[in-house]
Amino acid sequence: MVSHYLKWQHGGEGEPVIKAILHRRAWRTQLAAALLLSFGAVPALAASILFIGNSFTYAYGSPVRYYRVDTVTDLNSDGQGGVPALFKSFADQAGLSYEVFLETEPGVGIDWHLSHKLPVIGRHAWDAVVMHGYSTLDPAKPGDPGLLVSSVRQMAGFLRTTNGKVDIFLTATWPRADQVYLDQGAWYGKSIEVMAKDIRNAYNQAAAGAGSLKVVPVGDSWVRAMRTGVADPNPYDGIDADKMNLWTYDGYHASVYGYYLEAMMLFGLITGHDPRGLGQHECSGFELGLSSTQVAALEQVAFDQLAAESTISAPAARTAPMPSPPTRCAATDSRRPKRRASEN
Repeated sequence: MVSHYLKWQHGGEGEPVIKAILHRRAWRTQLAAALLLSFGAVPALAASILFIGNSFTYAYGSPVRYYRVDTVTDLNSDGQGGVPALFKSFADQAGLSYEVFLETEPGVGIDWHLSHKLPVIGRHAWDAVVMHGYSTLDPAKPGDPGLLVSSVRQMAGFLRTTNGKVDIFLTATWPRADQVYLDQGAWYGKSIEVMAKDIRNAYNQAAAGAGSLKVVPVGDSWVRAMRTGVADPNPYDGIDADKMNLWTYDGYHASVYGYYLEAMMLFGLITGHDPRGLGQHECSGFELGLSSTQVAALEQVAFDQLAAESTISAPAARTAPMPSPPTRCAATDSRRPKRRASEN
């Protein structure tokens, strides 16, 4: 299942490829050092972050899928922005420098990326990697954490071969309405909270088994939004007028609201910044059609969830002057040199 990695791990035919990558990286490091001595200090490089996932990452079923695609690098050349582009926008607004990449494939878990995409993923020594598995943990055995636990452990091991200090984050995904409320669902007859807890527990187990990785509790933030009246818990019995539907039309994938909350959770946990600091007039929310009230509500849910788990230590959000009405995000600077996906 993970032949490329296992061959490398045991000194097989993949070893020369990895050695070549490491040799090129060492040569470039020496060259950069020489240039630094010749020309003096240079601006710090942006941190590189890779998102590995499926349709939950590239934001199927919403306008987020093709949002600001020119601000991120899609390693599969599918031309998608998705949640990584939202993360990039939030980071830019907070004055944080990230080079954002994504490697996605619909309907798969981390095991698929291990079997098919290690040559792509291994091109670069990532500073941070965000990844998640299949939405029911195992498509053949829904609710069984075994596949997730083993594939996370193997992927983390591979990522550490190119950067032993890489920060790895696991996105504990949301409960699916179709799996809970429809009679063919694996969680039918149970509750949204139960599915969310099952998914979260599996990711906690996977994180512990791979060297204490950080878990981003996206599913728990969805449950919090429902419990606090921000979101409707059941899209099949109608959506209350004053609540958001976090799912899109299929009760499976997220809506623009759901992906926005996912991106807020990622931003807050990865950067340590209070999501509320982006303000109710956050520009991506405006561009995607959210009201200022909805933006503020989702920022608050993200902060409350992160604070409840002691995963954010930022001070309370500061009140800052906000443009009225909200404005579009700053245009992308096409002159900004972008690191090529093939560069190591």
